[in-house]
Amino acid sequence: MFDKYFDSIRSYIYYRCGDTDLATDITQDVFMQVWEKQFEIRGGKIKSLLYRMAGDIFISRYRRDKIERRYVDSIELDYLEESPEEKAQLKELTDKYERSLAALPENQRVVFLMSRNEGLKYSEIAERLNISVKAVEKRMNKALSYLRDALEYK
Repeated sequence: MFDKYFDSIRSYIYYRCGDTDLATDITQDVFMQVWEKQFEIRGGKIKSLLYRMAGDIFISRYRRDKIERRYVDSIELDYLEESPEEKAQLKELTDKYERSLAALPENQRVVFLMSRNEGLKYSEIAERLNISVKAVEKRMNKALSYLRDALEYK
C-alpha cells in the first residue's frame, strides 16, 4: 500500500502547498496514522481514505501555522533598536567580561568555557580533563563567583 500510493499522495499535497519537504512529512504522517490505527482495507476505499487524511492533515497544519504566524507578527520587537547609550553599555560589559575571563586561573577558565560554550555536563568535563566531578564543581563555583563579582555593574 505504501509503495503504491506514497508518490501520488505526496504529489497531491505538493500541488496544494508547493513545499516538497512539507508534502513528504504529511504523506509520512498519513501512513504512520494508518499503521498506528491499523485501518481495515476494504476494496478501493483505502485510496480515498488516504487522500482524505492527507487533506485533513494539510489543512490542520495550515491553520496551526497561520495562527502561529499571526501571533509572531503581533509581538513587537522593541529590543532591535538600541540607543547609542545601550550600545556603549553593552560594549563596556563585553570588554569587562573578556578581561575578567582572561584573568581567571586557567583551570577555572577551561571548566567554565567547556560548560558554557560547549554545553558539556560536569561529568563530561571531568572525564575530558581526567579530574573528579567534585573538582569540576569547585572550579566552576569559583569561576562563577569571580565573574559575578568582577561583572557587578557599579
